[in-house]
Amino acid sequence: MPVQITIRRVPEKVRDELAARAALRRQSMQEFLRQELERIASRPSLDTWLQRVRERKEAAGTRVRPSSILQARDADRT
Repeated sequence: MPVQITIRRVPEKVRDELAARAALRRQSMQEFLRQELERIASRPSLDTWLQRVRERKEAAGTRVRPSSILQARDADRT
């Protein structure tokens, strides 16, 4: 069952920006914010994502030296 969420003390500039973004999509503020919350909730948090990367990296048992990463980055820039 859906629940209601109240957010207090939102700065006016933030509210105005969110209202403008909703208007660009021709949505109500409520619909815009609901979709944004659904989008945020559907993705892992940064901490969760980093932990998964670390676990995959550890499971693979490989390690790339920082100097190799920098060398590959610099090669792409030339």
